Amino acid sequence: MHLNNNVTEFILLGLTQDPVRKKIVFVIFFFFYLGTLMGNLLIIITIKTSRALGSPIPMYFFLFYLSLSDTCFSTSIAPRTLVDALSEKTTISFSECIIQVFTFHFFGCLEIFILILMAVDRYMAICKPLHYMTIMSHRVCSVLVAVAWVGSCVHSSAQIFLALRLPYCGPNEIDHYFCDLEPLLKLACADTYVTNLLLVSNSGAICTVSFVVLMFSYVIILHSLRNHSAEGRRKALSTCISHIIVVILFFGPCVFIYTRPAITFPMDKMIAVFYTIGTPLLNPLIYTLRNADVKNAMRKLWSKKSVSDDMR
Repeated sequence: MHLNNNVTEFILLGLTQDPVRKKIVFVIFFFFYLGTLMGNLLIIITIKTSRALGSPIPMYFFLFYLSLSDTCFSTSIAPRTLVDALSEKTTISFSECIIQVFTFHFFGCLEIFILILMAVDRYMAICKPLHYMTIMSHRVCSVLVAVAWVGSCVHSSAQIFLALRLPYCGPNEIDHYFCDLEPLLKLACADTYVTNLLLVSNSGAICTVSFVVLMFSYVIILHSLRNHSAEGRRKALSTCISHIIVVILFFGPCVFIYTRPAITFPMDKMIAVFYTIGTPLLNPLIYTLRNADVKNAMRKLWSKKSVSDDMR
C-alpha cells in the first residue's frame, strides 16, 4: 500500500462555493437530516417498546436494522456537510476522508443487504406461510443480520484497500461534498484504470445484482398473490409496494453512479444528495404511512406518553 503520500488533507469543493447558496444548502441539509433522525429513531423506539412489533416478527426485526442503517448512513455524510456549509475552510484530513469512505460504504451496503433480507422475509411469508415462522425464526434472522454486517465490512474494507493502494501527490481538491472513491481516483498520481474496473466490479456489481434479484423476487411474490384471498392480497400488496418503492428510490441513483466507468456528469452531485439524505428521510415515511401495524403502535406509544405527561 502507498502510505507515503504527499497529500495530508483534501479540500472538499462542496455543492457550491457561493456564500448565499451555501446557506441554502445548510438549511436543506439541516431539515432533511433532522427529519431523517426523527423518523428513523421513532421507528426504532416504536419497534423496541411496542409489544406487538417487538415480538419476534421478522419484518419488524429487519425494519429496525433498516432504520438503524439509514440513520448511520445519513450521519456519515450530513453533519460534515452542515459544518462545511458554514465554514470558509472546507478541508478534511486524509485519515478522516478514508474513515468517511469506510462508514459511507459500510452502512450503504448494510442497507442493501437488509433490503434483500426483507424481500426474503416477504417471500417466505407469502409463498411459504405454513413454514414461515419455522424457517424465519429469531435465531435465523439474527444470523442473517450478522452475515449482512460482516458482508458490509468486507465490501467497505475493499473500498479502503483500493483507496490506500494509490499515491496522492497533488492536487488535493475533491469536486464533491463528501469523500468517495470515485472523486479520490481523479486525484491519484497513477494509472487508475484497473482500480476503476475493481470499483465497478465491487460497488457496481453489488448495486446491480442486488437490484435485479430484489425486483425479480418481488415479481415472483406478486405473481403468487393470485392464490390468496382478497384481504390477504390487499395486505401483502400494500407491504410489497412500500418495499418496491424503497428499493427503486435507493438503487436507481446507486446504479447510475457506481456502474459506469470514471465519467462524471454535472448531475452527479444532485443525485448523490438524493440517496445520501433524501432516501433515508423517505424510508420511514413510506414504511409508516403504508403499514397499519406501525402506525397503530406509534399512536399507542404517543398516547402512553401523553397519559404519563398528564399524570405528572
